[in-house]
Amino acid sequence: QVQLVESGGGLVQPGGSLRLSCAASGIIFSTSVMGWYRQAPGKQREWVARISPSGLTSFAADSVKGRFTISRDNAKYTVYLQMNSLKAEDTAVYYCNTVQGSDLYWGQGTQVTVSS
Repeated sequence: QVQLVESGGGLVQPGGSLRLSCAASGIIFSTSVMGWYRQAPGKQREWVARISPSGLTSFAADSVKGRFTISRDNAKYTVYLQMNSLKAEDTAVYYCNTVQGSDLYWGQGTQVTVSS
């Protein structure tokens, strides 16, 4: 079955950095578009970034563009989210996801808290 397992979250001060990882299994990773979303307390889940199967093309939301970078290692079945210049408003649970056919899959999420 499809499994997505996020890791790398934690508490960081404003201006700091974190790198999130999402390890995938049960899919043909090298042909799968992968994405990151986040959900802050009391808010709807929002899209953060996505990356093409080859890793050559990626897109990021305006709110994180220039600060967050999505990347992937197809040999390791892992997608990453490098987050720099973190702000308090980046505090959220971060989820990775993939669409397989008509099915949407999510990981369990990893908490990122930006606070001094």
